[in-house]
Amino acid sequence: MRVPDVDTSYGPPLRLPLAHAVLGLGFLLVGVVLGTVVLVGDLDGLVRLAPIHLLVLGWICLTIMGAMEQFVPVWSGVDLHSRRLADLALVLVTAGVVGLTSAAVFGRPRLFVLGLFAVAGVWTFVYDLLRTLPRPRRGDVTERHFVYALCALAVAVALGGLLAVDFSVGLLARAGLSHAAVRSGHATLALLGGVLLTVVGALYQLGPMFAGADVDRRSIRLSRVEEATLPPGVALLAAGRALAHHRLALLGAALVLVGVVAAGLLLVRVVFERRVETTPTATRYAVVAVALPLWAVLAAPTLLTHPLDTGAVGPAAAAWVLGVVFAAVLVGTLYHVVPFLIWDRRYADRVGFEPVPMPDDLYEARAARADLVGLVFGGAALVAGTVFGTPRLVVAGVAVAGTALVLAALNLVQVVWVHALRGWRAAPRERPPTGE
Repeated sequence: MRVPDVDTSYGPPLRLPLAHAVLGLGFLLVGVVLGTVVLVGDLDGLVRLAPIHLLVLGWICLTIMGAMEQFVPVWSGVDLHSRRLADLALVLVTAGVVGLTSAAVFGRPRLFVLGLFAVAGVWTFVYDLLRTLPRPRRGDVTERHFVYALCALAVAVALGGLLAVDFSVGLLARAGLSHAAVRSGHATLALLGGVLLTVVGALYQLGPMFAGADVDRRSIRLSRVEEATLPPGVALLAAGRALAHHRLALLGAALVLVGVVAAGLLLVRVVFERRVETTPTATRYAVVAVALPLWAVLAAPTLLTHPLDTGAVGPAAAAWVLGVVFAAVLVGTLYHVVPFLIWDRRYADRVGFEPVPMPDDLYEARAARADLVGLVFGGAALVAGTVFGTPRLVVAGVAVAGTALVLAALNLVQVVWVHALRGWRAAPRERPPTGE
């Protein structure tokens, strides 16, 4: 593991990551509202798929796409392979999310074929990033995890495309496969492969970077255990579920649990060995360090006894914990990336010549602290309400966590609006002459 000397000159134009972030935040807002309506109204059927795709494919996937297109060039010191392909992928995935959501809300199964736009978009993104990443001989642990995640994401959306077509022509039954089993494999690859592997890979760099911690031998050993178990475990678990093969799924589940615990323990070491002042971003990583082992504890009993029958990421309580992990990392990353990119474009050249804000000054710090507290307490209420069977506590948790995510989204949107979009067409300021 290494913390690289980053060079932001390799990053794509500001509009590209910002477009992903803004669209993702828009899907987040709609997904939270629709998900609350579905949960409180106890709605069933296809409509339940709408908030899932809005949050996972719309918010999480688009955020990951924008972050990778920014971070991979900067971390690896390479140019993005094709900005045109990145733009095309964004358009296709957005169209796919809208199509899938419309099909679910209006109860039109045949419209799920519109999800093929998302398949094409994700494949375009994966191709662009795989061409961007350095050769394996130069890769580090983060880059390897990104390759694992990209491959998992490509297969996951391929299975999603098959599921979309199956709604219209019954393709899977003809091949002797179960729609429910393939859906389980699809969800497993998307969440544990495409999302979790990306998160873990990014934390190998972001954790030490924000904590100012050194990576010692114990951390390296933990990283080796995680890399030897989590990526192959995800592949085996997803394959076992898609093929309804119990032993294969069981082996995969055991490896995934070991890998997640190793990743959590590694992050715990990084957080407790920090050498810098506590920041909101570091606090979010501390939440993740606790939540990852907690997910393993909650998920282990059902994953090891019913690896085929449980949900994609374990029982409901474990799913809520993993949701907090994803939300904490994504929101924390956005709080760091979006203000910094805008600051680098709008204010960096003015430092030393006139008073300028710092990146952390661009967003409302009190709102950022409030949404973190709301996410933690809302997530805790969701887990407790699910474990103890208290529906009112679950509803309260959804309300608090949902409000926290909306608050974070609005906070970030105002950063984009005030500091980027208002001066979008303004010519960049030239640096004043410094003299000889």
